[in-house]
Amino acid sequence: MKILFILNDAPYGSEKVYNALRLAMKLQQEHADMDILLFLMADAVTAGLPNQSTPQGYYNVERMFKAVIGKGGQVKICGTCAEGRGIQALKLIEGAEISTISQLALWVMNSDKVLTF
Repeated sequence: MKILFILNDAPYGSEKVYNALRLAMKLQQEHADMDILLFLMADAVTAGLPNQSTPQGYYNVERMFKAVIGKGGQVKICGTCAEGRGIQALKLIEGAEISTISQLALWVMNSDKVLTF
């Protein structure tokens, strides 16, 4: 089964990105054969930046993305959204890459389930 997560919110401030990643990690843990796809849009594109420093005891989405990627998950970042926020040329979390709305459309068509956060 292939599940696509579309993330729109900033990585901190609300817990939408955190909750999406928690679910993605749990699905990978309990269903090793599942394909997890994450597409970051709008303010969620900033979640793909490395070197995040969070207070002790606070969740860190960079570490969570790395865990999902480490188990075969794919992370794509909307290029238009990244450009609009001036981050298109910045380094990304290893395994994440700038992508297009065409890639998102393809993922939507090829996914068994699409979840938005």
